[in-house]
Amino acid sequence: MAPLQLLAGKSTAITGGVTGIGRAIALSYIANGANVAVNHLGDPKSGSQFQSLLKEAGETLGSKEEAEKRLIEVPGDVGNAETGKKLVQSAVQKWGRLDVFVSNAGICEFKEFLEITPDLWANTINTNLTGAFNSIQAAAAQMSNQSPAGGSIIGISSISALVGGSQQAHYTPTKAGVLSLIQSCACALGKYNIRCNALLPGTIKTQLNDKDLEDDEKRKYMEGRIPLGRTGVTKDMAGPAVFLGSEELSGYVTGAQLLVDGGLFVNLQ
Repeated sequence: MAPLQLLAGKSTAITGGVTGIGRAIALSYIANGANVAVNHLGDPKSGSQFQSLLKEAGETLGSKEEAEKRLIEVPGDVGNAETGKKLVQSAVQKWGRLDVFVSNAGICEFKEFLEITPDLWANTINTNLTGAFNSIQAAAAQMSNQSPAGGSIIGISSISALVGGSQQAHYTPTKAGVLSLIQSCACALGKYNIRCNALLPGTIKTQLNDKDLEDDEKRKYMEGRIPLGRTGVTKDMAGPAVFLGSEELSGYVTGAQLLVDGGLFVNLQ
């Protein structure tokens, strides 16, 4: 069945958009008719990942030429405040406005609490929380000044915003911060018709936790705690992101937190 084109003609931007959850959202947005600007670090590896994303988008759209019209890349580290501004400006220069912004870029290096170094703490905070703030602020500045004003901002938080993790003491505070940031943005930006919502993925198989889930015993333990009986895949995040990006579907939804975790949170004991 063909997608419903729920985002037809919308101009969208995604940080960390060439791998994992961001990539899945980018492909779903394209399939639903949106134009997409994706940010990535800009190193050779992420540049190659963008090319593979472009190829996959071309297969979805039927031609590489169409994909090149609908998908652009904006390299840069979100920890740098200028990166978010550049991403927003690039989308606006290409398509005239910004309708949906997804703050997704994040890092997670599992580490025992007593082994967390000041550098690891600072890098995690800078990417996951400061990067989210800077890029969301850039998106909001555009959305509040364009005509007509408005748009949808989606922050990718985590179930980790609600629970602790023995090897995530540097990570869980950033995801709680993203959730809190989105809630405050909903309060501050509603007057501009900007909706702000958070997606909270549970255990989703991405490049961040591939190694962790390679342990069969640990994976089976995790699956046993999830009511739906499986860990998530990145595509599981795409539908909820389309929902929150669509004015038709979620036009009266703001300040919300949507768990996408297979029921894990309600089954934690």
